[in-house]
Amino acid sequence: MTRRQPPAAGGLGPAKLSWPTAVHRWDSAVDGYFEAHLRGRPPLDLLMYAASAAGDHSMVWLALAGVEGWRTGQGGRALLRGAAAFGAESVLVNGLVKLAFRRRRPESTGPRPLPLRIPRTSSFPSGHASAAFFAAALLRDGAPAPLVYVAAATVASSRVHVGMHHASDVVAGAIVGAALGEVARHLFPIVPRASGTGPGPASPADQEQSSPTRRL
Repeated sequence: MTRRQPPAAGGLGPAKLSWPTAVHRWDSAVDGYFEAHLRGRPPLDLLMYAASAAGDHSMVWLALAGVEGWRTGQGGRALLRGAAAFGAESVLVNGLVKLAFRRRRPESTGPRPLPLRIPRTSSFPSGHASAAFFAAALLRDGAPAPLVYVAAATVASSRVHVGMHHASDVVAGAIVGAALGEVARHLFPIVPRASGTGPGPASPADQEQSSPTRRL
């Protein structure tokens, strides 16, 4: 079982607790919980490593966009829109945003229970978490929203489980992705949003066709 070194808590007392120290302590507490209760359980390890791998390069979200395109009659258009949206989100988060932060990823010792791709980018924020909640915002109009967000939360939390991110990386990534997703959802939705419950006003041509024939 992989053993990770907890983030340094620092030597400041409660009265002098700085923001970075508070974040490190919270990360350490979350990691300690994963280590004590979640890691090392084969079924859960398999689920989390599979979820983490599925989130690589937004593969699972592209697949869901394709399914929604087929289900709603959008065809390849939904897949192309999804690819463009996820690509733009990745460039923004994994490129520009991560360049502003040079946070090291959590250190681990010992072999991992399953294979895992090791990114070279900054740990903050989590690109997997950002992409997951970005996709959930775009896909929730077509797929059942609770299921989409459960999938997003699973992929995001898997990054802590497999030791690729601190918990604060994942939370920040989820917030960034959700915000970007809401913007993208209104600018270029992947699937059509549900319309109003009632039918819209009939066009003049429809009214003429449906009206009784005038008597001369």
